[in-house]
Amino acid sequence: MKHPALNASAVKAQARSLGFHRVGIVALGESASADLQSEHRSGPVALQEWLDQGYQADMDWMADPRRQDIHRVLPGVQSVIAVALNYYSPHSRADGPNHGKISRYAWGRDYHRVLTTRLKALAQWLHDQDSDIKTRYYVDTGPVQDKVWAERAGLGWIGKHSNLITRDYGSWVFLGELLTTLPLAGDRPHGEHCGTCRRCLDACPTQAITRPFVVDANRCIAYHTIENRAETLPASISDRLEGWVAGCDICQDVCPWNQRFAQPTDISDFEPYATNLAPSLQELAHLRDEDWHKRFPASALRRIKPAMWRRNAQANLNQVPTPE
Repeated sequence: MKHPALNASAVKAQARSLGFHRVGIVALGESASADLQSEHRSGPVALQEWLDQGYQADMDWMADPRRQDIHRVLPGVQSVIAVALNYYSPHSRADGPNHGKISRYAWGRDYHRVLTTRLKALAQWLHDQDSDIKTRYYVDTGPVQDKVWAERAGLGWIGKHSNLITRDYGSWVFLGELLTTLPLAGDRPHGEHCGTCRRCLDACPTQAITRPFVVDANRCIAYHTIENRAETLPASISDRLEGWVAGCDICQDVCPWNQRFAQPTDISDFEPYATNLAPSLQELAHLRDEDWHKRFPASALRRIKPAMWRRNAQANLNQVPTPE
C-alpha cells in the first residue's frame, strides 16, 4: 500500500539522509525521452549525431538504443531521481618526469561501490513504503545518459568539457540515478553558466574538445589511458600525455568553477590511497600482474589492466629527455 507521505520532498530528504550531497527529480511523460538532448552536445547536439561522427571511438555500448529512450530501460518509469556525491580531495599530485598522474576520481575507493550502496538503500526504502513500486538504479553502468538526467533534474549543467558542473562542488561529483515507477514532482532543469569561457578547450593538449560541449574520444587522453586496449597508443596521444597514466583532469583543473567552488568531500572512502598520488613511472612500466591485484584493491583503476599500465607508463617515459 502506498504511503500517504511518499512525495518528492520525502524522497529527497531520504536521499540526503543516506549521504547524497545533491538530489533532484525529473518527472517523465510518455514521450519524455523522445527529444532528450545528449550529454555530448553543442547547442544542442543529439546523441545520435555524436555517434554518427564516430566520437565514441570503440565504446560500442554508447550506441545502445535504450540510452535514447529511458522507457526501454524501465517500462512504466515515471520519475528519474538523480543524485551526486562530491569527491574532491585537495591533495596535490607530485610533479616531475619520474611520476605519473592519476585522475582525482580514482584516487580512493571505487565510486561505483560507494554510490551503489546508497542507491540500493534508497530503492529499498521506496519498496518498504510501497511494495508495488519498481526501481532500477545505475552508476554509469547502464544505458542511461547520466549527465543529461542530472542537468534536467537541476543538479547542475553540462559544461563545455562535457562534465556536469554544480554550483556547490564544481565538476568534482559522481553521478547516479534511480529510475522508478513512482510519479513524483520534478525539479527545474539547470541553466548553463559557462558563458564565453573556453579555458578547457584551450588547455586540452590533444584538442579533444572539438567545439564547446563536444568531446571526441579518439583524441581524449582519458579515453586512451582507460578504455583503449591496443598494445600501443597513437603517436598523437602518446606524445602529449604530460604524465597521465590513468585518466586526465586537465579540463577540470583549469575550470574556474572548480578553482573557486571545489570543497573537500566528507566521504572518507574518496580519500586517496597513498600510492595513487605520486606513482613511479618506472614501477608502473614494469608492473607485474600479481602486483596489480595488490596495488588496486576495491578501486576503479582495476579497469586499467596490467599491460595497459605498462603501456601508459612507458609512453610517458619515452617522452622524458635522456641526460646528456
